[in-house]
Amino acid sequence: LVCRPAGPAAAPRPVLYHVHGGGMVLGTNRAGLAEPLSWAAELGAVVVSVEYRLAPEHPHPAPVRDAYAGLRWTAGQAAELGADPERIVLVGASAGGGLCAALALLARDRGGPRPAGQLLMSPMLDDRGDSPSARQMAGLGTWDRSANETAWTALLGAARGGPDVSPYAAPARARDLSGLPPAFLDVGSAETFRDETVAYAGRLWQAGGAAELHVWPGGCHGFDALVPNAALSHAARTTRPAWLRRLLRTAP
Repeated sequence: LVCRPAGPAAAPRPVLYHVHGGGMVLGTNRAGLAEPLSWAAELGAVVVSVEYRLAPEHPHPAPVRDAYAGLRWTAGQAAELGADPERIVLVGASAGGGLCAALALLARDRGGPRPAGQLLMSPMLDDRGDSPSARQMAGLGTWDRSANETAWTALLGAARGGPDVSPYAAPARARDLSGLPPAFLDVGSAETFRDETVAYAGRLWQAGGAAELHVWPGGCHGFDALVPNAALSHAARTTRPAWLRRLLRTAP
């Protein structure tokens, strides 16, 4: 799905390459687009939203392969889209955030296309589900430990939690996080993904990378969509495009 601003542009536009959420098992390329489209309107960006095959009918590596194929297509069609292939930012929430992190790893390891950045909102990064926040949220919230295990099992089958899970399925498994594009990560303090997101940001810094991390106090998974008028939601929804403006050097 390609969404472009109306009218001509003075220069090639940046691209928000969107990967939808849905726990790897549901959703379409139209899911979760409201926020990226609002950013695109402000930034004069093109939005490309990929349709990827879903688990369990299509387990790993089908989803990340489809997302990577879409990224390659976007870079290859940049001129036709009026877009700048050097300014493609990966954008995703939840499972989509995890797939974006996996895409950044895959693009690095395959020699391109190189994204300009990765915006990971409450990303689903770790199939092991053994962090303190995962244990704290067992039976609680909008995406608890049981739901998370169900989704990872749909993607990985019996391999979930074992020693042989690919980092292109669960990016927290990656041993080397060097050479990745700048990252924005945010997560609620009251959700399953809190500790894996914080740990991933820390490992990006340790590898010499650039990362901006926000932990929203009291936020559950998807809090800003569930309660959009809350002050916390407003803070989250203004912080993300501010990072994009800095990344893309676009005036507010």
